Amino acid sequence: MTKTILADLEQYYDAVPRRGGARGEDFGPLTLFVQEGRGWGYYARPALGGADATPADVERVRARQRELGVPEAFEWVAETSPSLRAAVEAAGLHVHAHPLMVLDDTAAPPAPHPEVRALDAHDPLLAAAVTVPALAFAAPGTALGEAGPDALAAALADPTTAERRDRVAQMLADGRTAMAAAVRDGVVLCSGQYNPVGDVAEIVGVGTLPAARRQGLALGVTAALVAAARAGGARTVFLSAGDEDVARIYGRAGFRRVGTALIAEPA
Repeated sequence: MTKTILADLEQYYDAVPRRGGARGEDFGPLTLFVQEGRGWGYYARPALGGADATPADVERVRARQRELGVPEAFEWVAETSPSLRAAVEAAGLHVHAHPLMVLDDTAAPPAPHPEVRALDAHDPLLAAAVTVPALAFAAPGTALGEAGPDALAAALADPTTAERRDRVAQMLADGRTAMAAAVRDGVVLCSGQYNPVGDVAEIVGVGTLPAARRQGLALGVTAALVAAARAGGARTVFLSAGDEDVARIYGRAGFRRVGTALIAEPA
């Protein structure tokens, strides 16, 4: 069963950038996804059905990434491409490991959170919802932090916020993503998305303002995204947790670990 799930995820990882308008550049055992113009900075990853990559293959991709001015990022699943870690480390990249988790169909879903609701492309809180995860990931983990509503208000004044909001709004309008947020007194405290491709959906970007952590908000947002993905026809719902502590929270939402997602980038 796990092998089948991992095979489905490989197809998903290859399809998502293409669905977002990126093209795949062929580097033999590796594929580099390139987004024309402004947009997400996509990654390189193992080609579907490709051979094992060597450090020289990794260096060729990195040279192309530098030429394009995009992040030198590689993403893959450890269990599916076990030799790639040695190749990227030999090429001088640093590897981050994240628990890869899939929703257990037999798990009872958490109760809906009263402060969590769906957002659409025209929601006035969309700009805040796309900004909250950035503040959350700047202070990773599950511990309480300092960034709260004041930090969110300051971040919303950043000129790049409107661009991020418009990008996500277009994805919402196209059906390439869906978003949920925990809102209290008109302030977004937690938000996240899921991105569907066929009957597979990945939950991404769930983040809570550090000052609002440990109130069950991330669990509530995740539960809402799971329910929406299931209602939309998703057969497989998965995510990558930031660390083991975060993975335990997702375990309470019915997710179980099936592997390890790896991300490589310059140290």
